[in-house]
Amino acid sequence: MSSALTLALEAATSTGSVAVLRGREVLATREVAMRGGAEEHLLPAIDAALTEAGATTRDLARIVCGAGPGSFTSLRVSASLAKGIAFAHSLPLHAVPSLALIAADASLADGAYVAILDALRGEVFATAYLRAGDEVTELAPLRLIHRGELAHEAAALHATVIGAEEHPRTMPRAANVARLGAWLAMPPVSLASWEPDYGRLAEAQVKWELAHGRPLPVA
Repeated sequence: MSSALTLALEAATSTGSVAVLRGREVLATREVAMRGGAEEHLLPAIDAALTEAGATTRDLARIVCGAGPGSFTSLRVSASLAKGIAFAHSLPLHAVPSLALIAADASLADGAYVAILDALRGEVFATAYLRAGDEVTELAPLRLIHRGELAHEAAALHATVIGAEEHPRTMPRAANVARLGAWLAMPPVSLASWEPDYGRLAEAQVKWELAHGRPLPVA
């Protein structure tokens, strides 16, 4: 990572997070609830984190956004904010897997991990990673698997299962982008076409398509 300022956003779960970083150094962080209440909390958290870091959006060199999979509504909010700030200030936008942000948690020792997030319907989103120092490497790609198969998947890789609902609880946090240099070295995404990986269709869309017997029209 460069020494320029990075604004990172993550909202794959019911808890969203914001971080301002200079290189690998985390200057400020905020965590907010993504659900409940009449107000949207992520944008004020961005303002608060930038203020704590002594910066404004004009000081940013790039935006990084957790790309899912995860909560449809929360991911839409974070992606919209990330794209809006990037567009307004002509900044590159980098997308990183939310599951990699779990595997990049500072509390984890070196080793193999299967990072998971609840996918509902008895299933989980799962990706296997190797932690070595401050680097995270993907061992096995994203899969949607039944929770009952999880122990077998982890045993086959000699890996430990980690996630937002596991013990100890390991959340995808924006500040963990400091250890995702391999993803940040990739080209930025297109502001016009990029969308998060929701993992599934939104529940409302599923119900609409079942009721109407056809795909939901795209505007």
